[in-house]
Amino acid sequence: MHKSRLGTIVIDCATSDLERDGTFWSAVFGCDVEVSNLPGDENYLLLKTLPDQPKTLLQKVSHPSRVHLDIETDDVEAEVRRLEKLGATRVEKVRDWWVMEAPSGHRFCVVKPQRPDFDSGAKSWDDPDT
Repeated sequence: MHKSRLGTIVIDCATSDLERDGTFWSAVFGCDVEVSNLPGDENYLLLKTLPDQPKTLLQKVSHPSRVHLDIETDDVEAEVRRLEKLGATRVEKVRDWWVMEAPSGHRFCVVKPQRPDFDSGAKSWDDPDT
C-alpha cells in the first residue's frame, strides 16, 4: 500500500527575471516569497501559502510558461505504476522524481512528500503488484 495526494502547484516561468515573477505571483495570492540559498535552487521560489493548502512553487524553465501539478507520494515508483495503469506515460526521470504525461497531454510530476501533514492528508492505494 502507498499514499499520494496533490502536493504542489508549479508555475513554470520562461523568464530571465524569476524575482520579478515571484513579486507578481506573491501579490496575486497575497503571500510572501521564500528564497532558498541552497546551491542548485536558484531556479525556484516558494510562495508561503497556508499549511493546509498545496505548496505553490515558481520554477524557471526553458520551455514555454505553463502551470503543472506535483503529486506527492511515499512511494514514487508505485504511484508511477498506478498512474501508468490509468493511461499516463513516463517522460523523464529528474533527480528522484518522474515527469509524467496525462492522456490529455498535460505534464505533471510525481515527487516525494513535500508537506509535513502528508500521512494524515493523503489517499491510501492498494498495490496489486506487491
